[in-house]
Amino acid sequence: MFPKHKRSVHWSLAAGAVAALLLAGCAGMGAKTGMSFFVTSAGPGKGADLGGLAGADRHCQTLAAAAGAGNRSWRAYLSQQAVGYESAINARDRIGKGPWINAMGVVVANDVEQLHGPANNLNKLTALTERGETVKGRGDTPNMHDVLTGSLPDGRVVAGSADATCGNWTLSGAGSAMVGHHDRTGLDESAPAKSWNSSHPSRGCGADALKATGGAGLYYCFAAD
Repeated sequence: MFPKHKRSVHWSLAAGAVAALLLAGCAGMGAKTGMSFFVTSAGPGKGADLGGLAGADRHCQTLAAAAGAGNRSWRAYLSQQAVGYESAINARDRIGKGPWINAMGVVVANDVEQLHGPANNLNKLTALTERGETVKGRGDTPNMHDVLTGSLPDGRVVAGSADATCGNWTLSGAGSAMVGHHDRTGLDESAPAKSWNSSHPSRGCGADALKATGGAGLYYCFAAD
């Protein structure tokens, strides 16, 4: 048997070790997943009506949670135009500082500047869904490479009175949204690569109109934390 004072020290050390293990376990439970970027596997179901930026963010969060990445703060890569009481918001300002990693552990960009420059690694093979699946692009059936952004190539909002965000992501009928091509292809597979975030306006805001130009109401989600 240990003397009384030694038993006290022994139990104190043991208690400290247990406490440390418990804290480490809690920290592990709250550890952030490696995935910090994805293309939505599906839209909310109303074309470009995403319920505004707040609704789009919620959809990102829901999809991420279903994929086991709900412990991140997810934001939709979407810009908002200055209309009425709504202020302009740039997509690039909503998504944190990076780096951003897809579901397979591949880095698509290290920071905001790289993401919006020629050195980003965003293409059909890396722009995966939250499930780690590729999104159909030019040459596939159906083509779904149009991704909603409402943004210019530098990630800032399209200025002016022309609608480029389907009424700030609240319309599913008339209107238009700027889209990018996740596969970086143009009118056909031999055409020059197009911007991942700013290729052309959509023909409308409804599901059928988005399909007509090669889209499905999908958009990019980034972990902002």
